[in-house]
Amino acid sequence: MAMSSTIAKDIDDFISRYPVDIQKLLRQMRDTIHKVSPDLEEAIAYGIPTFRLNKKNVVHFSGYDHHIGFYPGAAGIEKFLKELKSYKTSKGAVQFPTDKPLPLELVTRIAQYRVLEERKRTLLKALPLKKSGNTSDAHGKVSKKSHLKSIRNKAK
Repeated sequence: MAMSSTIAKDIDDFISRYPVDIQKLLRQMRDTIHKVSPDLEEAIAYGIPTFRLNKKNVVHFSGYDHHIGFYPGAAGIEKFLKELKSYKTSKGAVQFPTDKPLPLELVTRIAQYRVLEERKRTLLKALPLKKSGNTSDAHGKVSKKSHLKSIRNKAK
């Protein structure tokens, strides 16, 4: 896909640089991802449309002559690998052919998963660590994961 060598200023500008048939697919991707969470912010990162949460990249997408690239990262691909088996995948990307309907329900679930993962990461980062019960290691340090588990157990 021959695109301008300048980086798009926003997602609208990015999409406008493609042929009409690819623009339609890119808009479908954008609209689908937007519906996942009102907290997602649009950006251009690595020269392509990106959705961020808490200033962290969650998913990206882009257009090409014969496919739409969707980039949910390695965790997003790994979690849905069975459902992505009919598409070309790599460690953090999947290619959806432009001559077939986009699997928007699957895109939604992958984006939801990535948003959940980012929210968990943010929560774990914000948790104060306190020694309590059996959540410490041999050196008396408490892992954030163990601390979160103990909080969940206390809430039950």
